[in-house]
Amino acid sequence: MPIKVLPPEVASKIAAGEVIERPSSVAKELIENSLDAGAREIVIEAHNGGVSYLRVADNGYGLSAADVEVAIRRHATSKITKLEDLEHISTLGFRGEALPSIATVAEVEILTRDMGSSAATYLHLENGKIISREKKSRPQGTSITVRHLFRSLPVRLKFLKSSNTESSHIASLVSQYALAFPEVKFQLTIDGRTSLQTPGDGDLRTAVSAVYGLETAQKMLEVEGTDGFMYIQGLASPPSVQRSSRSYLSFFVNRRYVRNSILAKAVETAFEGLLMTGRHPVVILNVAIPPEEVDVNVHPSKLEVKFRNNSAVFTAALKILRDTLAKSPLPGVRLESENADVQSLWERFPHAAATLPSLQTLGQLSASYILAEGEGGLFLIDQHAAHERILFDKIVAQRAKKQPDIQGMLEPLSVELSPSQELAMKHYQGLLAEFGFTIEPFGSRNYLVRAVPAMLDGSNLVETLKELLDDIGSEQDAGQRELKAAQSLACHGAIRAGQQLNTQEMQNLIRQLEHTSQPRTCPHGRPTMIHLSSQQLKKEFGRTG
Repeated sequence: MPIKVLPPEVASKIAAGEVIERPSSVAKELIENSLDAGAREIVIEAHNGGVSYLRVADNGYGLSAADVEVAIRRHATSKITKLEDLEHISTLGFRGEALPSIATVAEVEILTRDMGSSAATYLHLENGKIISREKKSRPQGTSITVRHLFRSLPVRLKFLKSSNTESSHIASLVSQYALAFPEVKFQLTIDGRTSLQTPGDGDLRTAVSAVYGLETAQKMLEVEGTDGFMYIQGLASPPSVQRSSRSYLSFFVNRRYVRNSILAKAVETAFEGLLMTGRHPVVILNVAIPPEEVDVNVHPSKLEVKFRNNSAVFTAALKILRDTLAKSPLPGVRLESENADVQSLWERFPHAAATLPSLQTLGQLSASYILAEGEGGLFLIDQHAAHERILFDKIVAQRAKKQPDIQGMLEPLSVELSPSQELAMKHYQGLLAEFGFTIEPFGSRNYLVRAVPAMLDGSNLVETLKELLDDIGSEQDAGQRELKAAQSLACHGAIRAGQQLNTQEMQNLIRQLEHTSQPRTCPHGRPTMIHLSSQQLKKEFGRTG
Protein backbone atom coordinates (compact mmCIF):
# COMPACT_ATOMS: atom_id res chain seq x y z
CA MET A 1 0.00 0.00 0.00
CA PRO A 2 1.52 3.36 -1.00
CA ILE A 3 2.32 6.00 1.63
CA LYS A 4 0.27 9.18 1.43
CA VAL A 5 -0.32 12.33 3.44
CA LEU A 6 -3.52 12.35 5.47
CA PRO A 7 -6.18 14.92 4.54
CA PRO A 8 -6.15 17.92 6.94
CA GLU A 9 -9.58 17.10 8.40
CA VAL A 10 -8.44 13.55 9.29
CA ALA A 11 -5.11 14.68 10.70
CA SER A 12 -6.77 17.35 12.84
CA LYS A 13 -9.21 14.84 14.35
CA ILE A 14 -6.39 12.44 15.16
CA ALA A 15 -4.44 15.26 16.80
CA ALA A 16 -7.52 16.33 18.72
CA GLY A 17 -7.98 12.78 19.97
CA GLU A 18 -4.55 12.92 21.63
CA VAL A 19 -5.61 15.91 23.71
CA ILE A 20 -9.36 15.32 24.12
CA GLU A 21 -9.95 11.83 25.47
CA ARG A 22 -13.31 12.37 27.17
CA PRO A 23 -15.50 15.25 28.46
CA SER A 24 -13.29 15.72 31.52
CA SER A 25 -10.38 16.38 29.13
CA VAL A 26 -12.35 19.30 27.71
CA ALA A 27 -13.09 20.56 31.21
CA LYS A 28 -9.41 20.29 32.14
CA GLU A 29 -8.21 22.35 29.17
CA LEU A 30 -10.83 25.05 29.68
CA ILE A 31 -10.31 25.28 33.45
CA GLU A 32 -6.55 25.60 32.94
CA ASN A 33 -7.12 28.39 30.43
CA SER A 34 -9.34 30.17 32.98
CA LEU A 35 -6.72 29.85 35.69
CA ASP A 36 -3.98 31.11 33.38
CA ALA A 37 -6.24 34.07 32.63
CA GLY A 38 -6.22 35.05 36.30
CA ALA A 39 -9.80 33.99 37.01
CA ARG A 40 -10.96 34.20 40.63
CA GLU A 41 -14.30 32.57 39.95
CA ILE A 42 -14.91 29.61 37.65
CA VAL A 43 -18.34 28.10 36.99
CA ILE A 44 -18.60 24.68 35.33
CA GLU A 45 -21.87 23.22 34.10
CA ALA A 46 -22.32 19.76 32.54
CA HIS A 47 -25.22 17.75 31.18
CA ASN A 48 -25.27 14.10 30.13
CA GLY A 49 -21.75 13.52 31.41
CA GLY A 50 -20.51 16.57 29.53
CA VAL A 51 -21.15 14.93 26.16
CA SER A 52 -24.21 16.91 25.14
CA TYR A 53 -23.31 20.10 27.02
CA LEU A 54 -20.30 21.44 28.91
CA ARG A 55 -19.77 25.08 29.81
CA VAL A 56 -16.88 26.78 31.62
CA ALA A 57 -17.27 30.47 32.51
CA ASP A 58 -14.78 32.71 34.32
CA ASN A 59 -14.05 36.27 35.34
CA GLY A 60 -10.50 36.27 34.03
CA TYR A 61 -8.73 38.73 31.73
CA GLY A 62 -10.76 37.79 28.65
CA LEU A 63 -9.70 38.15 25.02
CA SER A 64 -9.97 40.94 22.53
CA ALA A 65 -11.84 40.40 19.24
CA ALA A 66 -8.54 40.05 17.39
CA ASP A 67 -6.98 37.63 19.87
CA VAL A 68 -9.96 35.28 20.06
CA GLU A 69 -9.81 34.62 16.31
CA VAL A 70 -6.13 33.73 16.59
CA ALA A 71 -6.73 31.57 19.68
CA ILE A 72 -8.82 29.07 17.74
CA ARG A 73 -5.96 28.27 15.35
CA ARG A 74 -3.67 25.33 16.06
CA HIS A 75 -0.41 26.13 17.88
CA ALA A 76 -1.63 29.60 18.82
CA THR A 77 -0.44 30.61 22.30
CA SER A 78 0.69 33.64 24.26
CA LYS A 79 2.71 31.57 26.70
CA ILE A 80 5.82 30.60 24.74
CA THR A 81 7.62 32.22 21.82
CA LYS A 82 10.82 30.22 21.39
CA LEU A 83 12.15 26.71 22.04
CA GLU A 84 14.02 27.74 25.19
CA ASP A 85 10.73 28.76 26.81
CA LEU A 86 9.82 25.07 27.16
CA GLU A 87 12.42 24.82 29.94
CA HIS A 88 10.72 27.53 31.98
CA ILE A 89 7.00 26.78 31.73
CA SER A 90 5.15 28.68 34.45
CA THR A 91 1.59 28.41 33.09
CA LEU A 92 -0.80 25.47 32.99
CA GLY A 93 -1.50 25.67 29.27
CA PHE A 94 1.16 26.39 26.68
CA ARG A 95 0.71 24.17 23.64
CA GLY A 96 -1.94 26.18 21.84
CA GLU A 97 -3.94 23.02 21.08
CA ALA A 98 -6.90 23.15 23.46
CA LEU A 99 -9.45 25.34 21.66
CA PRO A 100 -8.76 24.12 18.11
CA SER A 101 -8.74 20.49 19.28
CA ILE A 102 -12.08 20.89 21.06
CA ALA A 103 -13.58 22.74 18.09
CA THR A 104 -12.52 19.91 15.77
CA VAL A 105 -14.59 17.30 17.64
CA ALA A 106 -17.49 19.38 18.96
CA GLU A 107 -19.69 22.40 18.43
CA VAL A 108 -18.18 25.34 20.32
CA GLU A 109 -19.42 28.78 21.35
CA ILE A 110 -16.99 31.38 22.72
CA LEU A 111 -18.08 34.56 24.47
CA THR A 112 -15.23 36.72 25.75
CA ARG A 113 -14.46 40.29 26.70
CA ASP A 114 -11.23 41.89 27.82
CA MET A 115 -10.89 45.01 29.94
CA GLY A 116 -10.29 47.28 26.95
CA SER A 117 -13.35 46.25 24.93
CA SER A 118 -16.79 47.86 25.11
CA ALA A 119 -18.55 44.65 24.11
CA ALA A 120 -17.91 40.93 24.19
CA THR A 121 -16.98 38.90 21.13
CA TYR A 122 -19.11 35.86 20.31
CA LEU A 123 -17.95 33.11 17.96
CA HIS A 124 -19.84 29.97 16.97
CA LEU A 125 -17.72 27.12 15.55
CA GLU A 126 -18.58 23.80 13.93
CA ASN A 127 -16.00 21.34 12.66
CA GLY A 128 -13.31 23.83 13.59
CA LYS A 129 -14.72 26.61 11.37
CA ILE A 130 -16.41 29.86 12.36
CA ILE A 131 -20.03 29.88 11.25
CA SER A 132 -21.08 33.12 12.96
CA ARG A 133 -19.65 36.23 14.68
CA GLU A 134 -21.50 38.69 16.88
CA LYS A 135 -21.03 41.38 19.49
CA LYS A 136 -22.79 40.61 22.76
CA SER A 137 -22.98 41.84 26.31
CA ARG A 138 -20.86 40.21 29.01
CA PRO A 139 -18.71 41.30 31.98
CA GLN A 140 -14.98 40.86 31.63
CA GLY A 141 -14.03 37.19 31.30
CA THR A 142 -14.70 34.21 29.08
CA SER A 143 -17.46 31.63 28.66
CA ILE A 144 -16.92 28.58 26.45
CA THR A 145 -19.79 26.21 25.72
CA VAL A 146 -19.14 22.82 24.15
CA ARG A 147 -21.99 20.80 22.65
CA HIS A 148 -22.28 17.38 21.04
CA LEU A 149 -18.77 16.19 21.86
CA PHE A 150 -17.47 13.54 19.42
CA ARG A 151 -20.63 13.67 17.30
CA SER A 152 -18.37 13.85 14.24
CA LEU A 153 -16.15 11.11 15.67
CA PRO A 154 -18.53 8.21 16.53
CA VAL A 155 -15.64 5.78 17.05
CA ARG A 156 -14.50 7.80 20.05
CA LEU A 157 -18.06 8.40 21.24
CA LYS A 158 -18.85 4.70 21.62
CA PHE A 159 -15.88 4.18 23.93
CA LEU A 160 -17.14 6.67 26.50
CA LYS A 161 -18.65 5.30 29.69
CA SER A 162 -22.08 5.99 31.14
CA SER A 163 -23.25 9.53 31.81
CA ASN A 164 -22.76 9.00 35.55
CA THR A 165 -19.20 7.77 35.06
CA GLU A 166 -18.26 10.66 32.79
CA SER A 167 -19.84 13.11 35.25
CA SER A 168 -17.78 11.60 38.07
CA HIS A 169 -14.61 12.18 36.05
CA ILE A 170 -15.55 15.84 35.66
CA ALA A 171 -16.37 16.15 39.38
CA SER A 172 -13.06 14.56 40.32
CA LEU A 173 -11.14 16.90 38.04
CA VAL A 174 -12.85 20.04 39.34
CA SER A 175 -12.21 18.84 42.90
CA GLN A 176 -8.50 18.55 42.17
CA TYR A 177 -8.25 22.08 40.85
CA ALA A 178 -10.30 23.37 43.78
CA LEU A 179 -7.62 21.84 46.03
CA ALA A 180 -4.78 23.23 43.90
CA PHE A 181 -6.25 26.76 43.84
CA PRO A 182 -8.07 27.39 47.13
CA GLU A 183 -8.06 31.13 46.38
CA VAL A 184 -10.34 30.54 43.36
CA LYS A 185 -14.07 30.10 43.82
CA PHE A 186 -15.27 27.00 41.95
CA GLN A 187 -18.85 26.05 41.29
CA LEU A 188 -19.78 22.80 39.55
CA THR A 189 -23.31 21.98 38.42
CA ILE A 190 -24.10 18.56 36.98
CA ASP A 191 -27.48 17.97 35.34
CA GLY A 192 -28.92 21.01 37.06
CA ARG A 193 -27.71 20.17 40.58
CA THR A 194 -24.83 21.86 42.39
CA SER A 195 -22.18 19.20 42.92
CA LEU A 196 -19.37 21.31 44.37
CA GLN A 197 -18.96 24.87 45.58
CA THR A 198 -15.85 26.31 47.20
CA PRO A 199 -15.56 29.71 48.92
CA GLY A 200 -12.29 30.69 47.26
CA ASP A 201 -10.95 32.17 50.50
CA GLY A 202 -7.39 30.93 49.96
CA ASP A 203 -7.46 28.40 52.82
CA LEU A 204 -6.62 24.87 51.66
CA ARG A 205 -8.37 23.36 54.67
CA THR A 206 -11.57 25.16 53.69
CA ALA A 207 -11.26 23.75 50.17
CA VAL A 208 -10.75 20.26 51.65
CA SER A 209 -13.90 20.77 53.70
CA ALA A 210 -15.86 21.55 50.53
CA VAL A 211 -14.42 18.56 48.68
CA TYR A 212 -14.09 15.88 51.38
CA GLY A 213 -16.21 17.19 54.25
CA LEU A 214 -15.66 19.17 57.44
CA GLU A 215 -14.73 16.20 59.63
CA THR A 216 -11.87 15.16 57.35
CA ALA A 217 -10.67 18.74 56.92
CA GLN A 218 -10.46 19.29 60.68
CA LYS A 219 -8.27 16.22 61.18
CA MET A 220 -5.77 16.93 58.42
CA LEU A 221 -2.15 17.65 59.37
CA GLU A 222 -0.20 20.59 57.97
CA VAL A 223 2.58 19.57 55.57
CA GLU A 224 5.34 22.07 54.87
CA GLY A 225 9.04 21.83 54.21
CA THR A 226 11.90 22.41 51.84
CA ASP A 227 15.16 20.73 50.95
CA GLY A 228 16.70 23.83 49.43
CA PHE A 229 15.69 23.47 45.80
CA MET A 230 12.05 22.47 46.17
CA TYR A 231 9.26 23.43 48.54
CA ILE A 232 6.36 21.16 49.49
CA GLN A 233 3.17 22.39 51.12
CA GLY A 234 -0.20 20.79 51.72
CA LEU A 235 -2.19 18.58 54.07
CA ALA A 236 -2.02 14.91 55.03
CA SER A 237 -4.39 12.80 57.07
CA PRO A 238 -3.34 11.18 60.33
CA PRO A 239 -3.33 7.36 60.33
CA SER A 240 -6.83 7.38 61.84
CA VAL A 241 -8.22 8.83 58.58
CA GLN A 242 -7.84 6.33 55.77
CA ARG A 243 -9.55 5.36 52.54
CA SER A 244 -9.90 2.21 50.44
CA SER A 245 -8.48 3.71 47.22
CA ARG A 246 -5.57 5.87 46.09
CA SER A 247 -7.93 8.40 44.54
CA TYR A 248 -7.52 10.60 47.63
CA LEU A 249 -3.87 11.27 46.77
CA SER A 250 -3.64 14.68 45.07
CA PHE A 251 -0.36 15.89 43.63
CA PHE A 252 0.32 19.29 42.11
CA VAL A 253 3.63 20.32 40.59
CA ASN A 254 3.88 24.08 40.39
CA ARG A 255 0.09 23.93 40.90
CA ARG A 256 -0.40 21.67 37.87
CA TYR A 257 -2.53 18.60 38.68
CA VAL A 258 -0.50 15.50 37.82
CA ARG A 259 -0.33 11.78 38.33
CA ASN A 260 3.17 10.90 39.52
CA SER A 261 4.53 7.55 40.70
CA ILE A 262 7.49 9.13 42.53
CA LEU A 263 5.30 11.21 44.80
CA ALA A 264 2.85 8.31 45.24
CA LYS A 265 5.71 6.06 46.33
CA ALA A 266 6.89 8.66 48.82
CA VAL A 267 3.42 8.76 50.39
CA GLU A 268 3.15 4.97 50.56
CA THR A 269 6.59 4.71 52.15
CA ALA A 270 5.86 7.43 54.71
CA PHE A 271 2.65 5.70 55.82
CA GLU A 272 4.02 2.15 55.73
CA GLY A 273 3.17 0.34 58.94
CA LEU A 274 0.59 2.92 59.93
CA LEU A 275 -2.31 1.75 57.77
CA MET A 276 -3.94 -1.59 57.10
CA THR A 277 -2.98 -3.34 53.88
CA GLY A 278 -5.15 -1.97 51.08
CA ARG A 279 -5.88 1.26 52.93
CA HIS A 280 -4.57 4.69 51.90
CA PRO A 281 -4.30 8.18 53.40
CA VAL A 282 -5.79 11.46 52.22
CA VAL A 283 -2.89 13.61 50.99
CA ILE A 284 -2.73 16.91 49.11
CA LEU A 285 0.78 17.98 48.11
CA ASN A 286 1.79 21.01 46.07
CA VAL A 287 5.41 20.79 44.96
CA ALA A 288 7.05 24.07 44.02
CA ILE A 289 10.15 23.33 41.98
CA PRO A 290 12.22 25.35 39.50
CA PRO A 291 10.61 24.90 36.05
CA GLU A 292 13.87 23.70 34.56
CA GLU A 293 13.86 20.77 37.02
CA VAL A 294 10.63 19.30 35.65
CA ASP A 295 9.46 18.40 32.13
CA VAL A 296 5.72 19.06 31.74
CA ASN A 297 5.76 18.24 28.04
CA VAL A 298 5.84 14.44 28.23
CA HIS A 299 2.11 13.73 27.94
CA PRO A 300 -0.40 15.07 25.37
CA SER A 301 -2.87 16.11 28.07
CA LYS A 302 -0.09 17.22 30.46
CA LEU A 303 -1.30 14.83 33.19
CA GLU A 304 2.19 13.44 33.77
CA VAL A 305 5.47 15.17 34.44
CA LYS A 306 9.06 13.99 34.53
CA PHE A 307 11.49 15.18 37.19
CA ARG A 308 15.13 15.71 36.33
CA ASN A 309 16.15 14.12 39.65
CA ASN A 310 13.60 11.53 40.79
CA SER A 311 15.68 10.47 43.78
CA ALA A 312 15.91 14.00 45.18
CA VAL A 313 12.16 14.54 44.83
CA PHE A 314 11.37 11.21 46.49
CA THR A 315 13.77 11.83 49.37
CA ALA A 316 12.50 15.36 50.00
CA ALA A 317 8.82 14.37 49.88
CA LEU A 318 9.42 11.37 52.14
CA LYS A 319 11.31 13.40 54.74
CA ILE A 320 8.72 16.16 54.83
CA LEU A 321 5.85 13.70 55.16
CA ARG A 322 7.63 11.77 57.91
CA ASP A 323 8.36 14.99 59.75
CA THR A 324 4.65 15.78 59.55
CA LEU A 325 3.68 12.39 60.99
CA ALA A 326 6.36 12.67 63.68
CA LYS A 327 4.83 15.93 64.90
CA SER A 328 1.33 14.50 64.95
CA PRO A 329 -0.26 14.49 68.40
CA LEU A 330 -1.72 11.06 67.64
CA PRO A 331 0.30 8.05 68.77
CA GLY A 332 1.82 5.81 66.15
CA VAL A 333 4.97 4.73 64.39
CA ARG A 334 7.05 7.74 63.45
CA LEU A 335 10.10 7.64 61.22
CA GLU A 336 12.61 10.22 60.11
CA SER A 337 13.82 10.10 56.52
CA GLU A 338 16.91 8.04 55.78
CA ASN A 339 20.35 9.70 55.90
CA ALA A 340 23.98 8.76 56.59
CA ASP A 341 23.07 8.05 60.24
CA VAL A 342 20.36 5.41 59.81
CA GLN A 343 20.43 4.75 63.57
CA SER A 344 18.58 8.05 64.11
CA LEU A 345 15.51 6.49 62.53
CA TRP A 346 14.83 4.61 65.72
CA GLU A 347 15.26 7.54 68.06
CA ARG A 348 12.09 9.22 66.76
CA PHE A 349 9.61 6.55 67.78
CA PRO A 350 7.51 8.03 70.60
CA HIS A 351 6.65 6.10 73.71
CA ALA A 352 3.06 7.21 74.09
CA ALA A 353 0.95 6.83 77.16
CA ALA A 354 -1.83 4.27 77.15
CA THR A 355 -4.56 5.16 74.70
CA LEU A 356 -6.96 2.33 75.47
CA PRO A 357 -9.58 2.22 78.21
CA SER A 358 -8.86 -0.08 81.12
CA LEU A 359 -9.78 -3.58 79.92
CA GLN A 360 -10.78 -6.66 81.93
CA THR A 361 -10.25 -10.12 80.41
CA LEU A 362 -13.37 -12.23 79.90
CA GLY A 363 -11.92 -15.20 78.04
CA GLN A 364 -10.48 -16.55 74.78
CA LEU A 365 -12.31 -17.30 71.53
CA SER A 366 -11.06 -19.96 69.08
CA ALA A 367 -7.66 -19.85 70.81
CA SER A 368 -7.01 -16.72 68.74
CA TYR A 369 -8.98 -13.80 70.15
CA ILE A 370 -9.09 -12.33 73.62
CA LEU A 371 -12.48 -11.09 74.81
CA ALA A 372 -12.24 -8.11 77.12
CA GLU A 373 -14.70 -5.71 78.70
CA GLY A 374 -13.95 -2.03 78.92
CA GLU A 375 -15.62 1.31 79.29
CA GLY A 376 -17.97 1.61 76.36
CA GLY A 377 -18.42 -2.02 75.40
CA LEU A 378 -16.77 -5.25 74.28
CA PHE A 379 -13.28 -5.59 72.76
CA LEU A 380 -12.16 -8.56 70.63
CA ILE A 381 -8.36 -8.57 70.50
CA ASP A 382 -6.33 -10.49 67.93
CA GLN A 383 -3.66 -12.02 70.15
CA HIS A 384 -1.06 -12.40 67.37
CA ALA A 385 -1.49 -8.84 66.04
CA ALA A 386 -1.45 -7.43 69.58
CA HIS A 387 1.73 -9.29 70.50
CA GLU A 388 3.32 -8.16 67.21
CA ARG A 389 2.75 -4.54 68.24
CA ILE A 390 4.21 -5.17 71.70
CA LEU A 391 7.35 -6.87 70.31
CA PHE A 392 7.80 -4.27 67.59
CA ASP A 393 7.82 -1.46 70.15
CA LYS A 394 10.34 -3.40 72.23
CA ILE A 395 12.59 -3.73 69.20
CA VAL A 396 12.26 0.00 68.57
CA ALA A 397 13.27 0.78 72.15
CA GLN A 398 16.24 -1.60 71.97
CA ARG A 399 17.37 -0.12 68.66
CA ALA A 400 17.20 3.39 70.07
CA LYS A 401 19.42 2.33 72.99
CA LYS A 402 21.59 0.06 70.82
CA GLN A 403 21.02 -2.73 73.35
CA PRO A 404 19.42 -5.80 71.69
CA ASP A 405 18.13 -8.53 73.99
CA ILE A 406 20.10 -11.62 72.95
CA GLN A 407 19.56 -15.35 73.59
CA GLY A 408 22.59 -17.62 73.10
CA MET A 409 22.06 -21.06 71.54
CA LEU A 410 23.00 -24.12 73.61
CA GLU A 411 23.98 -25.77 70.34
CA PRO A 412 24.73 -23.74 67.17
CA LEU A 413 22.02 -24.00 64.55
CA SER A 414 23.08 -24.88 61.00
CA VAL A 415 21.21 -23.19 58.14
CA GLU A 416 21.65 -23.51 54.38
CA LEU A 417 20.77 -20.38 52.39
CA SER A 418 19.75 -19.79 48.80
CA PRO A 419 22.10 -17.73 46.59
CA SER A 420 20.02 -14.58 47.02
CA GLN A 421 19.76 -15.14 50.78
CA GLU A 422 23.52 -15.61 51.01
CA LEU A 423 24.07 -12.32 49.18
CA ALA A 424 21.80 -10.62 51.68
CA MET A 425 23.69 -12.29 54.51
CA LYS A 426 27.03 -11.00 53.22
CA HIS A 427 25.72 -7.48 52.70
CA TYR A 428 23.71 -7.13 55.91
CA GLN A 429 25.40 -9.35 58.48
CA GLY A 430 26.26 -6.24 60.46
CA LEU A 431 22.61 -5.20 60.51
CA LEU A 432 21.58 -8.66 61.72
CA ALA A 433 24.14 -8.40 64.51
CA GLU A 434 22.59 -5.10 65.60
CA PHE A 435 19.26 -6.90 66.00
CA GLY A 436 20.85 -9.66 68.12
CA PHE A 437 22.01 -12.36 65.67
CA THR A 438 25.45 -13.97 65.91
CA ILE A 439 26.08 -15.85 62.66
CA GLU A 440 29.29 -17.25 61.14
CA PRO A 441 30.03 -18.96 57.81
CA PHE A 442 30.29 -22.75 57.79
CA GLY A 443 31.04 -23.80 54.21
CA SER A 444 29.42 -22.88 50.92
CA ARG A 445 26.02 -21.23 51.58
CA ASN A 446 25.98 -22.79 55.05
CA TYR A 447 26.04 -20.76 58.26
CA LEU A 448 26.03 -21.42 61.99
CA VAL A 449 23.65 -19.38 64.14
CA ARG A 450 25.06 -18.99 67.67
CA ALA A 451 22.73 -16.33 69.08
CA VAL A 452 19.36 -14.84 68.18
CA PRO A 453 17.08 -12.05 69.43
CA ALA A 454 15.57 -13.29 72.70
CA MET A 455 12.01 -12.87 71.47
CA LEU A 456 12.60 -15.63 68.88
CA ASP A 457 13.43 -18.28 71.46
CA GLY A 458 11.41 -21.41 70.67
CA SER A 459 10.15 -20.32 67.25
CA ASN A 460 11.13 -21.76 63.86
CA LEU A 461 14.50 -20.07 63.65
CA VAL A 462 15.57 -21.43 60.26
CA GLU A 463 12.49 -20.19 58.43
CA THR A 464 12.53 -16.96 60.39
CA LEU A 465 16.10 -16.20 59.32
CA LYS A 466 15.42 -17.11 55.69
CA GLU A 467 12.33 -14.93 55.48
CA LEU A 468 14.17 -12.09 57.20
CA LEU A 469 16.96 -12.29 54.60
CA ASP A 470 14.38 -12.34 51.81
CA ASP A 471 12.75 -9.21 53.22
CA ILE A 472 15.87 -7.13 53.72
CA GLY A 473 17.52 -8.40 50.54
CA SER A 474 14.69 -7.10 48.37
CA GLU A 475 14.61 -3.61 49.92
CA GLN A 476 16.78 -0.86 48.43
CA ASP A 477 16.00 1.83 50.99
CA ALA A 478 18.15 1.63 54.14
CA GLY A 479 15.48 2.94 56.46
CA GLN A 480 12.82 0.65 55.04
CA ARG A 481 15.24 -2.28 55.32
CA GLU A 482 15.47 -1.75 59.06
CA LEU A 483 11.73 -1.32 59.35
CA LYS A 484 11.07 -4.57 57.47
CA ALA A 485 13.55 -6.40 59.69
CA ALA A 486 11.81 -5.16 62.80
CA GLN A 487 8.38 -6.05 61.41
CA SER A 488 9.54 -9.53 60.43
CA LEU A 489 11.11 -10.26 63.83
CA ALA A 490 8.02 -9.04 65.66
CA CYS A 491 5.79 -11.23 63.50
CA HIS A 492 7.87 -14.37 63.97
CA GLY A 493 8.29 -13.84 67.69
CA ALA A 494 4.63 -13.16 68.40
CA ILE A 495 2.07 -15.54 69.91
CA ARG A 496 0.34 -17.48 67.17
CA ALA A 497 -3.34 -17.83 66.41
CA GLY A 498 -4.47 -21.16 67.88
CA GLN A 499 -2.27 -20.88 70.96
CA GLN A 500 -4.11 -21.35 74.25
CA LEU A 501 -3.54 -18.65 76.86
CA ASN A 502 -4.49 -18.63 80.50
CA THR A 503 -6.25 -15.69 82.16
CA GLN A 504 -3.03 -14.20 83.55
CA GLU A 505 -1.27 -14.42 80.17
CA MET A 506 -4.18 -12.71 78.45
CA GLN A 507 -4.33 -9.96 81.07
CA ASN A 508 -0.55 -9.38 80.81
CA LEU A 509 -0.83 -9.11 77.05
CA ILE A 510 -3.56 -6.50 77.33
CA ARG A 511 -1.60 -4.48 79.90
CA GLN A 512 1.47 -4.41 77.64
CA LEU A 513 -0.63 -3.49 74.63
CA GLU A 514 -2.11 -0.52 76.49
CA HIS A 515 1.34 1.07 76.71
CA THR A 516 2.48 0.63 73.12
CA SER A 517 2.85 3.47 70.65
CA GLN A 518 -0.18 2.45 68.59
CA PRO A 519 -2.22 -0.23 70.37
CA ARG A 520 -4.98 -0.41 67.76
CA THR A 521 -2.80 -1.58 64.84
CA CYS A 522 0.00 -4.09 64.35
CA PRO A 523 3.30 -2.97 62.70
CA HIS A 524 1.88 -3.92 59.29
CA GLY A 525 -1.17 -1.73 59.80
CA ARG A 526 -3.73 -4.47 60.52
CA PRO A 527 -6.16 -3.83 63.40
CA THR A 528 -5.32 -5.46 66.72
CA MET A 529 -8.90 -5.26 67.95
CA ILE A 530 -12.55 -4.79 67.13
CA HIS A 531 -14.71 -2.69 69.43
CA LEU A 532 -18.43 -3.31 69.85
CA SER A 533 -19.86 -0.33 71.73
CA SER A 534 -22.57 -0.64 74.33
CA GLN A 535 -24.89 1.27 72.00
CA GLN A 536 -24.21 -1.17 69.17
CA LEU A 537 -24.96 -4.11 71.43
CA LYS A 538 -28.21 -2.54 72.62
CA LYS A 539 -29.26 -1.91 69.04
CA GLU A 540 -28.49 -5.48 67.94
CA PHE A 541 -30.52 -6.90 70.84
CA GLY A 542 -33.36 -4.47 70.34
CA ARG A 543 -32.94 -2.84 73.73
CA THR A 544 -34.14 0.75 74.11
CA GLY A 545 -33.14 1.41 77.70
